[in-house]
Amino acid sequence: MAEKTYETRALSAYGHVAPIQTRWMDNDLYGHVNNVVYYSFFDTAVNRFLIEGGVLDIHDGDVIGLVVETSCRYFSPLEFPQSLKAGIAVSHVGRSSVRYEIGLFADGRAAPAAEGYFVHVYVDKETRRPTSLPERFKALLETIRLKP
Repeated sequence: MAEKTYETRALSAYGHVAPIQTRWMDNDLYGHVNNVVYYSFFDTAVNRFLIEGGVLDIHDGDVIGLVVETSCRYFSPLEFPQSLKAGIAVSHVGRSSVRYEIGLFADGRAAPAAEGYFVHVYVDKETRRPTSLPERFKALLETIRLKP
């Protein structure tokens, strides 16, 4: 059976790059970052971007993002101690949902160690019902929209 190959993105294809540092607790007993930690890296990079961009207030805001779909492809192992770069881009913006594309790159490496995505649906914090994205939120997302 032929090995399946995936087309990956270069770090330069992402509209925003966030630094991430692996931690001692990220390694599993096999000596590399456990697969579930990659999702934490995705979540951390995206939410930091939104908080620093002034569109998400995790303490006093009325809107929160709920992850409704996620996926990750792993290409090479990461481990502690290692500095990473998380490339973040947006491939779809709906009325209340956003699909974020994320690539994790070990410092000094051109190819991603992993690529994935997740979809946030933004909801009212109290009712948990979908809510329209504010214009300033959409404007920030446009700054990292994937180029065709």
